[in-house]
This record gives sequence, C-alpha cells and structure tokens, in this order.
Amino acid sequence: MAASTQRLPVERLKTGIHGLDDILKEGLIAHRLYLVDGDPGAGKTTLALQFLMEGVKTGEKCLYITLSETQEELAAGAASHGWSLDGIDVIELISEEKDLDGDSEVTMYHPSEVELTETTTKVLAAVERINPTRIVFDSLSEMRLLAQSSLRYRRQILALKQFFVGRKCTVVLLDDRTSEGSDLQLQSIAHGVISLEQLAPVYGAERRRLRVMKFRGTSYRGGFHDFAIREGGLVVFPRLVASEHSEPFSPDRIKSGVTALDKLLGGGPDRGTSTLLMGPAGSGKSTIAVQFAVAAAQRGEHAVIFAFDESLATLEARSAALGIKFKEGRESGEVMVQQVDPAELSPGEFTWLVREAVERDKATVVVIDSLNGYTNAMPEERYLTAQLHELLTYLGRQGVTTLMVVAQHGIVGANMQSPVDTSYLADSVVLLRYFEYAGKVKKAISVVKKRSGAHEESIRELRFDEQGIHLSDPLTHFRGILTGVPVELKNQDVLPD
Repeated sequence: MAASTQRLPVERLKTGIHGLDDILKEGLIAHRLYLVDGDPGAGKTTLALQFLMEGVKTGEKCLYITLSETQEELAAGAASHGWSLDGIDVIELISEEKDLDGDSEVTMYHPSEVELTETTTKVLAAVERINPTRIVFDSLSEMRLLAQSSLRYRRQILALKQFFVGRKCTVVLLDDRTSEGSDLQLQSIAHGVISLEQLAPVYGAERRRLRVMKFRGTSYRGGFHDFAIREGGLVVFPRLVASEHSEPFSPDRIKSGVTALDKLLGGGPDRGTSTLLMGPAGSGKSTIAVQFAVAAAQRGEHAVIFAFDESLATLEARSAALGIKFKEGRESGEVMVQQVDPAELSPGEFTWLVREAVERDKATVVVIDSLNGYTNAMPEERYLTAQLHELLTYLGRQGVTTLMVVAQHGIVGANMQSPVDTSYLADSVVLLRYFEYAGKVKKAISVVKKRSGAHEESIRELRFDEQGIHLSDPLTHFRGILTGVPVELKNQDVLPD
C-alpha cells in the first residue's frame, strides 16, 4: 500500500512580532529548536523577550536562561520598551557554590569556574522544575567556550535539543557570532535559523535587517527584510512580493480637475498605473501631483503624499496661493501627508508605510515627492530601483494611481539628466521644461509616453496663478521649445497632422 501523502496539522506559535510571523507564514512551528544569531546590538535579546511575552499572553510557562546578562540587566532592557518580566521565569547560571533556589543570592556566571556538564545539569534541572513550553537560551558563546572542542560542543547541543523536544518545548537559542566564521554545526542542528544584521551607513541612522536562513518543513519568505528597534520592540518590514497582492478594481481614468491637462494625458492617467513627472526645479511637478491628490479627495477618494523634500507648511502655503484646496483636503482627512526623513528610514520601512496607506487607509492615489530625496539620501542602498519596481507593481495590482516626481539637473535645454533613470518603470511620463519667449521665461508641458492608451503629442504652455493650473492651446507654430529657445515657424514650415 502506498504511503499517505496527507499532511498532518502543524501547531504554530506566534513570535509576538507581526512582520516576522508574516515572513514565517504564521509563526514558528511548535516543539522545535531555533537559532537566532547576530552581532551584539542587532536585537536578539529584544526578539527573544517578545517571543516569551507572547507566550505569557496565551497562558504558557516561559523560561529565560541567561549565561551572559543578569536578571537586573534584562529587567532594565525590558523596562526601556515599557515591558515587565512578570510571568517569565529568569534563571541565571551561577557558580557551583550556589543553587537554583529562587532565594539564593544571584551572581554572574563565570564560564571558567564551572564545567560544561555541570552547567548542562543545571539547565536540565531548571527546565524540569518549571516545565516551560517556551525557552530562550542566552547565549551559546559561553557554552562554546566551556566545550573547548567542536565535537564536545555539538554533543552537548544535541543532548539539549533531544531533552527540550522530548518535553514539548519550543526553544530559541541566541548566539552573538563570537566564533570565527559561521557556526555551521549549530545551524545544521537547529530546525530554523534567523540571522540579524546591523549596518552602519556613512550618513544617517543604522540599518537593521534579518534573513531566515533555514526553516525546515514549511515555506517562508526568503531574502533580506528590514527591521527597526523601537520603543515597544522589534518592528519587522517583510520584503514586498507584488505577486502576493492583488485586488479587483475598475479600469477607469483619474481626472485632475484641469480639463486641458486631462486632455493632454489622453483623458487622464488610468487607474492602477504610475506617472512620472520629470523636469527642472520649480517647473510645477509637485503642484500637478498635489492637484491630482486634491481632485481625488473631492471625488471622495483617499490620497496620500509622501513628502521627502518639502515641508507641510510650504505645501499648504503654495497650494493656497494657487487656489488648490489642499488644506481643506487635509482637514477632511481625505488627503494625508507623510513627512519622510530618508536618512532615518530604510527602503523596507518606506515600502511598509506605502502599504499601510493603501491597505489600512484605502488610498487610491499615492504621490512620491520626490524620488531625488529618496535615492540621494541612500546612495549605499543597492537594488533600490528593483525595490521601486516591486512597489509600483504592487500599487498597480491594488488599483492605485501613483505619481512620482523627479527633478532633473539643469534649468534650460533638452539634454537635462535625471539622477536616477526611472522613466522605464513608469507607465506614463510627463515632461516639463522652461523656454524663453519674448524676453520671458515660460514653462512647457508634454506627454512623451503612455503605455495604457493614446495621448496628445502636442506641447502646451503651462501657467500658474491664483486660479490654479492653466494650459494653453497646443504650441503648433514653434519648434525647439524643448531646447529652451524656440523658433516661430512660418505656415509652410508647419508639419501636416
């Protein structure tokens, strides 16, 4: 008879960290041994405490075995997050003159004073007495020092693993990578391995990321995932996989409220597409983006603006001067502005902010103003363009219309360059330029790309006043507008339609 292929139900344990549970597909598998490794300061102890506190919430017995920190130090670290260790048994391994009685004097454990076998015996005794279902062992560095040989160390870890699993315990081992190279022996023993990293950019706050190196018996989201340590613990931002997210939506067009602008765009950007507004500083890119956001609010939709370069006060003042009801949209709650400091923000966290605006706040229009501030503040971030592509794909599958602003270098001329080439990512590209005419500097606007349909091929003059945004009729009697110095054409020089 053929063996049954039916899968048995697997009990999952929440880690207390929502983003990590999402990466692990609903949490850790119960009654297994896991390794969390990382350099000092990467967040291992914080993660471990969150794991145990989640167990306390569900009524489980939880044990923290520490060889490297005192209970006082652990309590102080927990208090910095607003936590209490109530409900968590903390056992410090102490010198052989002491015992594990709760009334005994607590002293620091010195690896040189106690043999490995005696240390292991004390661990087993504590587990048998408390009978916990969740255990954290902090850290393996001292065990490794006591073992003195890799063979003895591996045997002791295997013995601990068999003991814990036999008692239906879920165990998290912490390792601070003090051994030379990766501890592959330990990784091979563990059911799952989570690696934490802390990176120091040249400028700005440190970056933290984690990676699930191994997780037997189940799928998980691979790759690196950014995370931050905040008051309240680890906040993990799972790597975005656009193909996992899709929502049905009506493929209509988004109106700006400016008839000529919508006509230039072939009726407006299609819902679920991205539009890139490119041009020199001050040419009106942000104003057009804000106009689309305000128009969405007036239709009863929700729009969010991620402002990297401009303050909220400046946005309000400029919009009010142009008659754009930006402040009213904010007061009604339909237009939200998220001020972003990219020096303090990782790409993963920014993506998470966008996802929250879409999934929680139901935003249908997203403005990123600008990509310059995002990319220039994070020059060391690799594959930033790939992450942006994944984000735009996700937004498109959610039916969100995205407007991105990019300031090009230079003021006048056709050969201006962008700091980052994102034009191929966008579904539509709107080009803005300055040009000289009759002793005045004027602005021109044109659409050079629209994947989702036809658009005007003309160039129009763009003007702003207290009544808002205005576009002229197509400038058909000029050539060289995009060079900045147009030439008026005679009738015979005009190309036929």
